[in-house]
Amino acid sequence: MMILFYIAGTVAVVSTVGVIVQSNIVHALIYLILSLLAVAVVFFSLGAPFVAVLEAIIYAGAIMVLFLFVIMMLNMGQHTIDQEKTWMAAKDWALPAGLAAILLAQLLYVLRDFQVDIVPNEVGVLEVSALLFGPYVLAVELASILLLAGLVSAYHLAKK
Repeated sequence: MMILFYIAGTVAVVSTVGVIVQSNIVHALIYLILSLLAVAVVFFSLGAPFVAVLEAIIYAGAIMVLFLFVIMMLNMGQHTIDQEKTWMAAKDWALPAGLAAILLAQLLYVLRDFQVDIVPNEVGVLEVSALLFGPYVLAVELASILLLAGLVSAYHLAKK
């Protein structure tokens, strides 16, 4: 199970980098769907199959298909593709790449001596639903309002 975790984590990181450097927005969304599916496999390998299924169905399934539909509906054209290519200049990515390298070095330093002694417990549907409709009900409702606002905004942007 540990090798599955590392393979899925590597796929998630590589596909997320693909999202960042891709100039075609549809290809970037496909990389993002792959990244979210890899994160679902990571959750499954950590002993949370319910969270993995939620990740795959809600994020990789519904929301990404909605994003893909909205982007294809907007059809920005060649001007936005040229503008995105100008953002990909190496001088603009030097500082963020350096900061990311520092964070990676810190992570590798911490993980060098890290040992896991705890076996993860499985989280069931009852525990997740009790938390979502209990103390976190306000956060769930705010997230749904945010998604609804994004959908309405996308509709108004695409309307001629």
